[in-house]
Amino acid sequence: MFDQLVESTPGGRTRTKKPFTMVVSACLQAVLIAVILIVPLLVTPALPKTLLSSMLLAPPPPAAAAPPPPPQQVRIVKPQARLIEQGKLVAPRSIPKQVNLIKEEELPPDVPTAMGSTGGVVGGVPGGTAGGVLGGIIGGSSTVAPPPPPPPKEVTPTRIQQGGDVQEAMVINKVMPIYPPIARQMRIHGTVRLHAIISKDGHVAELTLVSGPAQLVPAAMDAVKQWRFRPTLLNGTPVEVECIFDIVFEM
Repeated sequence: MFDQLVESTPGGRTRTKKPFTMVVSACLQAVLIAVILIVPLLVTPALPKTLLSSMLLAPPPPAAAAPPPPPQQVRIVKPQARLIEQGKLVAPRSIPKQVNLIKEEELPPDVPTAMGSTGGVVGGVPGGTAGGVLGGIIGGSSTVAPPPPPPPKEVTPTRIQQGGDVQEAMVINKVMPIYPPIARQMRIHGTVRLHAIISKDGHVAELTLVSGPAQLVPAAMDAVKQWRFRPTLLNGTPVEVECIFDIVFEM
């Protein structure tokens, strides 16, 4: 059982180091070392595309500078001397090199009048009075002033204001108000003031309350709405009348 044990002494019976096993072990170790050295060379990490493109491509050329703007031409305007300032002729300060001549227009020929004499003013008419006055009506035949404008027409107002007493004197049909029974039982009395607009034909067009007890207002307004008046004339034209009526309720 213990015949195959390895002895550590040099004089043992069995030798464990055989030439074949040593060769195989050396080959395996060489292969393992070769794999360790070759695999990192075959499998290399991929470089990023942006880094690769920046390494392979040349940088773009710098942009061309904009051309400088053209120099602006400075225009020098020489001041011109004015001969007339504020309506007055001013003497020149220096002698001008060139003097412009002013050519006057020729006057129109004289027109003979009916008496055979000549003369007149610029802008006159044939047959006019000799020695006419400048500033007259050019082209006119007389110096008579135009007639004055007609006086403005009087505008008749469409509505006037009158007192209630004046308007009551023009009543054609006057209806007396009925005293409300409830107000009589409650012993309510007083004056109801109404604002009325009477139309051109004498009817009550509008009626509004000014003041008065609330229990007496409906009876007063119902009565005044039935009143009829003679048309009010102003310069012969019928107009509307605005007035105030006082309706008195007494116990």
